[in-house]
Amino acid sequence: MRTTADQVREWARTAARAASAKGGEATVIIEVGLVLAITDAFVITSGRNTRQVKSIAEEVEVQLKAEGDIKPLRVEGLGDSQWILLDYGDLVIHVFLDETREYYDLERLWSDAPRVEWEDEAARS
Repeated sequence: MRTTADQVREWARTAARAASAKGGEATVIIEVGLVLAITDAFVITSGRNTRQVKSIAEEVEVQLKAEGDIKPLRVEGLGDSQWILLDYGDLVIHVFLDETREYYDLERLWSDAPRVEWEDEAARS
């Protein structure tokens, strides 16, 4: 069963809030479904060190399991924690080490794709 665009957006917002709660920086949600057939949205965030990157990825998994009872189809990058990719099918979360994020610059690659607004509760505190 394919999820709806609204479900994917809500899961993306949950992932963004989870990343923010663990100190994820410059978190963005990008809707890529119109130009990329394999997924609907990316969440991109980063951490200052490999321990934080891993902690962010773990929190995203926990919150998405709690919110939508979903688990990633595949997780890559846990070994070196430079770039952890959580693949949920319709949603892909990229958790980068700051330097790795700058190098790959996915936001520039997807600069034409629409962004999804989300509330950063950690930043408001």
